[in-house]
Amino acid sequence: MASPRPSRQSSRSESRSRSAARRGDGSSASPLAFGGTFSGTLFTYPGKGGWTFVEVPSGLAPPVTHGWGRTPVTATALGSTWETSVWRGKDGRTLLALPKAVRQGAGHGDVVQVTLQFRTL
Repeated sequence: MASPRPSRQSSRSESRSRSAARRGDGSSASPLAFGGTFSGTLFTYPGKGGWTFVEVPSGLAPPVTHGWGRTPVTATALGSTWETSVWRGKDGRTLLALPKAVRQGAGHGDVVQVTLQFRTL
């Protein structure tokens, strides 16, 4: 007699639990537990047209849900709210790009307050 296969639900929650364990922050596996408000320092990748990012603290970073390490979020910073994605880099950091229109003159080295809300597509 074959052993019963685990349900899809249990394998998903196990995967989320493993993701939380990898982060090492002990946060809940529920997507609703991710997001929040934080302050971060903007940094710009070098080169012409380099994007400007803020690093999302690991305790607030949502799990990767889409290809290329991205996860949809709603972000608010510097008085603007927009729908975007955060990216998990190969180095393990989660980054939020801040478009020029949102930055309103803020740039590399400036500290900004950001609110992130996890969302699904």
